[in-house]
Amino acid sequence: MDRTTRSRRWIGAALALAVGTGLSLMGSAGTAQAADVNVARNAGFESGLANWTCSGGSGANASSPVHGGASALQATPAGQDNARCSQTVAVKPNSRYALSAWVQGGYAYLGASGTGTTDVSTWTPDSSGWKQLSTSFTTGASTTSVTVYTHGWYGQAPYYADDISVFGPDGGGGGDPVVPSTPAGVTVGAVTSSSVALSWGAASGATGYNVYRDGAKVQSADSSSATVTGLAANTSYQFQVTATNAAGESPKSAAVTGKTSTGGDPGPGPSVPKHALTGYWQNFDNGATVQKLRDVQSQYDIIAVSFADSTATAGELTFNLDPAVGYASVADFKADIAAKKSAGKSVILSVGGEKGNVTINSDASATAFANSAHALMQEYGFNGVDIDLEHGINSTYLTKALRQLSQKAGSGLVLTMAPQTIDMQSTSTEYFKTALNVKDILTVVNMQYYNSGSMLGCDGKVYSQGSVDFLTALACIQLEGGLNASQVGLGLPASTRGAGSGYVDPSLVKNALDCLTRGTNCGSFKPAKTYPGLRGAMTWSTNWDATAGNAWSNAVGPHVHNLP
Repeated sequence: MDRTTRSRRWIGAALALAVGTGLSLMGSAGTAQAADVNVARNAGFESGLANWTCSGGSGANASSPVHGGASALQATPAGQDNARCSQTVAVKPNSRYALSAWVQGGYAYLGASGTGTTDVSTWTPDSSGWKQLSTSFTTGASTTSVTVYTHGWYGQAPYYADDISVFGPDGGGGGDPVVPSTPAGVTVGAVTSSSVALSWGAASGATGYNVYRDGAKVQSADSSSATVTGLAANTSYQFQVTATNAAGESPKSAAVTGKTSTGGDPGPGPSVPKHALTGYWQNFDNGATVQKLRDVQSQYDIIAVSFADSTATAGELTFNLDPAVGYASVADFKADIAAKKSAGKSVILSVGGEKGNVTINSDASATAFANSAHALMQEYGFNGVDIDLEHGINSTYLTKALRQLSQKAGSGLVLTMAPQTIDMQSTSTEYFKTALNVKDILTVVNMQYYNSGSMLGCDGKVYSQGSVDFLTALACIQLEGGLNASQVGLGLPASTRGAGSGYVDPSLVKNALDCLTRGTNCGSFKPAKTYPGLRGAMTWSTNWDATAGNAWSNAVGPHVHNLP
């Protein structure tokens, strides 16, 4: 009688004994509760055989085949040794645990002993592919540890085991997470001629994600979004995502298709003049003169298109041209942007405003902002962005967003900010911290010196809005707080209708500019030194300026351009 035949009879006898004693061989795992964890350690054998003990040196770490992650257990029976590999796990008394493992190769058993109630095991004949074994057990009234094990059968082929779980209440010994579920809701976001942005729903228990392009892994991510770069223009790709943790890797998600754009980088455009006038252009009709971009007064060096719109994805931007502006097509609008740039102007997209609400409070939302902002720059020809968020910001993640955008857009990026007065009263505010964080890529901060009431100046005194002292003493805070003079501008309404309060006659604006740059025409406050490199001034808006006969730009514009 050959050895194989005898072995099969022994297995059959063991099976009959188990059935006869009422042992559950193929019991289904119970439904896990929300607080349950995998109390087994190194459950996916990613750390070799750590935490496992294999009889007779029968166990080894295998890199192929694996069910999840990069490793699995290979155990080889020899002689009278059945290649038993075990681990003692900490459990809670009077508790139910679901035991499972993925196995392949020769005959494989999975079981638990020392449960304090009925010990359990289950098995499967040899298998050419991965097969899951599952059973469950209940601990006794005083049981605090249980031994879980796998083993093969005498003289049979080696078996492989991976992703073992003992799922139930944590008995205090810690353990590994279970393999996370497959990420759901994979969607394509902003695309460029060489990149596709992806996002997906977070998978419970995941510590990372892998992104696959056309079936091949191309990168990893530590959050639920990623941008795949290095792609060919005008080309479609298939993308899938898996979730990973110490226990292994989930199956791949359903594939989604992303197609890169045809290209058309707008380029850096003209450089911003040493002294510049910024004007906000209204992409809506609120009673001010309705303008097309071609109608914006020639004094304005930076034109901030107001405003970008947010999407349902946190941090993501889009732009919707308002029909009220009167353009026959989006192409005409783009042509106006190109014409302004040819005339030496910078056209940027403003983000926020009184009613705008773009949330950037996570790595995913920061990436979504950068990807979408850059995509809009490429699509429309914008030279950069203006940050006009009035509903609170997170300096950590806004900084990340702007850094990512800068990396994509290059040194030609025009980056401006328009914080409210309260946002720049101290270097400890989130806005001021953001400005300092991105100082090396920041063009100008045009603080809004209006709609604020009285504020403190850099000398600790209170100044009322609408005065030369208000402008100079508050600008001093920024100048002494770390911003370069070239990064400071005075933001003011173009007319009494342009803001609720804080309108300043253009003559006083010119006086404030002279005080800061030349030390002349000051009020009661005079800075300790002059700042001849001051960038200039800003107004809300070019439309309200036009409504008032362009009085603001005709007066302030030439004065800005003639600063020292």
